[in-house]
Amino acid sequence: MSETTPTRQISEWLAGLDAALARGDTEAAAAQFNDDSYWRDLVSFTWNIVTAEGKPKAREMIERAVIPARPSGWRLEGEASEAGGVTEGWIRFETGVARGYGHLRLTGGKAWTLLTTMTELKGFEEHKGAMRDKGVEHGVHPGRKTWLESRRQEEAELGVSRQPYVVIVGGGQGGIALGARLRRLGVPAIIVEKNERPGDSWRKRYKSLCLHDPVWYDHLPYLPFPDHWPVFSPKDKIADWLEMYSKVMELDYWGSTECKSARYDEAKKEWTVEVSRNGKPMTLRPRQLVLATGMSAVPNMPSVPGMETFKGDLHHSSRHPGPDAYKGKKAVVIGSNNSAHDICAALWEQGADVTMVQRSSTHIARSDTLMDLALGSLYSEAAVKAGVTTEKADLIFASLPYKILPGLQVPVYAEMKKRDAGFYARLEKAGFMLDFGDDDSGLFLKYLRRGSGYYIDVGASDLVADGKIKLKSRVAVERIKEHSIVLSDGSELPADLIVFATGYGSMNGWAAELISKQVADKVGKCWGLGSDTRKDPGPWEGELRNMWKPTHQEALWFHGGNLHQSRHYSQFLSLQLKARMEGIPTPVYGMGPVHHLS
Repeated sequence: MSETTPTRQISEWLAGLDAALARGDTEAAAAQFNDDSYWRDLVSFTWNIVTAEGKPKAREMIERAVIPARPSGWRLEGEASEAGGVTEGWIRFETGVARGYGHLRLTGGKAWTLLTTMTELKGFEEHKGAMRDKGVEHGVHPGRKTWLESRRQEEAELGVSRQPYVVIVGGGQGGIALGARLRRLGVPAIIVEKNERPGDSWRKRYKSLCLHDPVWYDHLPYLPFPDHWPVFSPKDKIADWLEMYSKVMELDYWGSTECKSARYDEAKKEWTVEVSRNGKPMTLRPRQLVLATGMSAVPNMPSVPGMETFKGDLHHSSRHPGPDAYKGKKAVVIGSNNSAHDICAALWEQGADVTMVQRSSTHIARSDTLMDLALGSLYSEAAVKAGVTTEKADLIFASLPYKILPGLQVPVYAEMKKRDAGFYARLEKAGFMLDFGDDDSGLFLKYLRRGSGYYIDVGASDLVADGKIKLKSRVAVERIKEHSIVLSDGSELPADLIVFATGYGSMNGWAAELISKQVADKVGKCWGLGSDTRKDPGPWEGELRNMWKPTHQEALWFHGGNLHQSRHYSQFLSLQLKARMEGIPTPVYGMGPVHHLS
């Protein structure tokens, strides 16, 4: 390694931190950080997902979590770089029980941001590469079982004569990604899914559904999409991939299985999970329970006077079958985010008379502009050619603390406003209420704060601007009649179809439904950062509430988010579960109080 100035700076900083931590010198280690520094730790020292904001918090974490973890071997990997007064590089380190990887940024010779992530547990590494299983034992062995026989035996026994260590409720991309991680770590896990086949949660949605995120952002762990895969994946293509993936990764996937209830025995330290599998009641007794029901958890279905009298079709967007039956019909879609736009556009294409009812403002980002300005440097073909793999892109994104993310995003969306000014002017002229977030930080912060309030435009916005999709904005739904819907401005819309594209509740709504309201309140709200913006009440949390980390209910975990988050954070949740299965001490640092009930 050549000793360029940036490389020497990073190496010297790491040597200083290594020496201070080795001798247990909290003050010397904390002195390595700027006053406005951020140390984000993903499990490696805290057995939690925590960001220490500022030198005092870094000092506290060093004293209470880092030094007790027995860190060592801090070293730079490759060459460091410098731009705009910021020196940065990729780093490796170890603890007493694990190995880690991370990223460091220095300003003025001290740490500005430090990301530390656990990559593997010592002695419990994944069987991959040179450590891969042989798959066959050569020689002559009377009574040996083939791979297929062994696999069928495992499927017959797990959950019947042998209990899984983990039960994952929800067999969408989140449950499948986590199941794959656990399988590679040798953690017995059953994925429970009410639909028949992996991917059905995609197959059964409206037929025009398509991922609005690009392919480079959406890979699953271990098996990336092939390089001919389309940039934006149609729902049925994703569904088939998930089914193939579940089979190839040898997941214990229980389709046609509905989770009825769960309760935790504090004395036995195990869950009793009652399920119905193909109509047959069964009881599972795992040590750990993961709710992987995703961001699209419990549908928000408003109660509107007169709903029961409506003579046409009325349903939530999660149950929308698609546009085929509504040619020539009058359709009203309540909502103005992703699902509402997709459904409206598909209905219009099939010849329906469509009206969108917009109750509150929505952030719109044109897909091409979003990819160019916000995603291109990390998730694109150009990024791959520049050596930014999906895994590296995930870590770069993770290295940016949530606290500083709005400031970094505001200029991106200011440029978007400028670049697409004519597009936005057309929408506003049509009466569409636009916003760029409470602080103009745009789509990603809206997603992280509230998981809603935006649409990535792939064509529907032009239909709205041109009046092809009719628009009623600044109104609420007052009541529903037999053949119409009455709005708060007194207007009445004739309707054969009413779709409520009104989003979903917090993920721990499933905890209330499956376990108890008491447990859901004990855990508190899922998702959101505590930004004190609309639908994300303060105080500031610094990380997403209750996601992929220990909760205030022992042995209960939440796993969800988009494909990127399911891929990235499943690594850290799986390592936490593996450590507990193997009896590795996991002292959790940074568990904050619950500020908001379920």
